Amino acid sequence: MDDLELLIDLHRDGERQGPGGADETRLAIALSGLAGAKGLKVADIGCGSGASTLVLAQELDASITAVDLLPDFLARLEKSAERMGLAGRIETLATSMEALPFEDQSLDAIWSEGAIYNMGFETGIRAWRRFLKPEGILAVSELTWLTHARPAPLERHWTQEYAEVGTASAKIAVLEANGYSLLGYFALPKRCWTDSYYRPLQERFAAFLSRHGHSAAAQAIVESEAKEIALYERYSDFVGYGYYVARRTPD
Repeated sequence: MDDLELLIDLHRDGERQGPGGADETRLAIALSGLAGAKGLKVADIGCGSGASTLVLAQELDASITAVDLLPDFLARLEKSAERMGLAGRIETLATSMEALPFEDQSLDAIWSEGAIYNMGFETGIRAWRRFLKPEGILAVSELTWLTHARPAPLERHWTQEYAEVGTASAKIAVLEANGYSLLGYFALPKRCWTDSYYRPLQERFAAFLSRHGHSAAAQAIVESEAKEIALYERYSDFVGYGYYVARRTPD
């Protein structure tokens, strides 16, 4: 297996492929003003195995297209949706978030939790805007500095990993400059990182290494993930995911 295949294997069985929580998705729904609306069309982009998709299907009267590049994650979502009686509300689509097939102004909302970094925040919100109906909703969570100044080791790591990491004020300015009006913002609590993502990930390390014969490539991936976890545990007051809920403004 190459590194991408190994990463997919490590994350395939996770309920989440990044930080988040059902309560936080519900809070974003409340901020969006979509609750109670009928017949919505929603896309959940970069949905992974669909933790956020399932909450959207439970909370909204909506037809949801769950988009991810990796069919393995979508297959897990389909099984979960069937088990929860939500399959009729969710359609899966295996494609790149850079090649979405939606018609212009066809969606009431676009959701993307912890995934827009694959395109870059500004590139993503700019590219996806055309798919939203006038006054359609954009809800994304994004790596965000929580303070004006940060410890040097933390800043070096995340600037190298994701050059667009920035403060909430900077992200909001980017939204406003690209045709959106902010409806609400909040930072994910620490438990969305530790309890929902990092601890389950750590619990899969041993089985993952065993499956791959403790190969150098598999060990390198575990070491990289462990380094990120340790960095977060040390510096969680300075960095997190910001959740941004915005409305498309008129052209």
